[in-house]
Amino acid sequence: MKKVYYFSKEKLQFVEIKDFKFKLAVTVSSAVLIICFLLFGGYSYLFSLINSSRSVSSLKNENEILKEKLSEITLLYQELDNELNTLINGNEELRIAANLPPISEEVRKLGFGGGSFDNSLEFLKSPNSLEIQKAVELTEELTRKIDFEKTNYKEISDKLNQNKELFSSMPAVKPCTGSLAYHGFGMRKHPILNKVRMHEGIDIIASTGTEVFAPGKGKVVFAGYKGSYGLTVEIDHGFGYRTLYAHLSKTLVKKGKVVERGDLIAKTGNTGLSTGPHLHYEVEHKGIKQDPAKFIFDDIDLF
Repeated sequence: MKKVYYFSKEKLQFVEIKDFKFKLAVTVSSAVLIICFLLFGGYSYLFSLINSSRSVSSLKNENEILKEKLSEITLLYQELDNELNTLINGNEELRIAANLPPISEEVRKLGFGGGSFDNSLEFLKSPNSLEIQKAVELTEELTRKIDFEKTNYKEISDKLNQNKELFSSMPAVKPCTGSLAYHGFGMRKHPILNKVRMHEGIDIIASTGTEVFAPGKGKVVFAGYKGSYGLTVEIDHGFGYRTLYAHLSKTLVKKGKVVERGDLIAKTGNTGLSTGPHLHYEVEHKGIKQDPAKFIFDDIDLF
């Protein structure tokens, strides 16, 4: 192999380079490795930059999609809130129909209560905190409104059921056929005693044996003779209402019998202190005598 020399300034002579090929190979290999390392490192750095750019771009796109979805949810909640407000107005009309007092705005706001939204939550520090806060507050407001209206609806439902029972029990029809006597309810001169005294009911002129019907649902609490009333039936209708039927010729129910509106309970007559065949009919509410004529409704008729 041909020898390779180099000139040494220190020795001022040419010096042979021993193992030249080996040293050349090592030098070239080292240079190649360094170049490869630099190329690979540069490529990795550029790749990371590109990926980083792509990740940021992807996150931005995802963020925009989330913002759009959040806006859609907020809009949906607002639409639901509008529908709920319509239902609230309907409930107010039902309250009036059920003889319940309307709910004032002050009571309704107290019923809704305050929010439990925590402004210190970490996610509120995000750029979309306002949108998130709005969506959460709408959700909580809707939840409170729904809970309040559930209670309101139950109250209305219970009252309507109570009213249904009340309407079926309240005396609401003329208990027998016949014309009303002219003197009616109030102060009058008694036709037999010849004294001015309170007439606590109305008289329905009817021949003996005319059928008498219950004017509402109730329970018979008395059936028998009762002084000047003669043969008498009394019914407790509940809700403070009681009715009395006097001067009967025959009773067809016994004490404790539960009757419905329209059930046959007796027949008219002329028993007791009476000037002729008729039905003496009284209505009482919470211990106070009422004018029975006001409890005869034209649109409810058994005859």
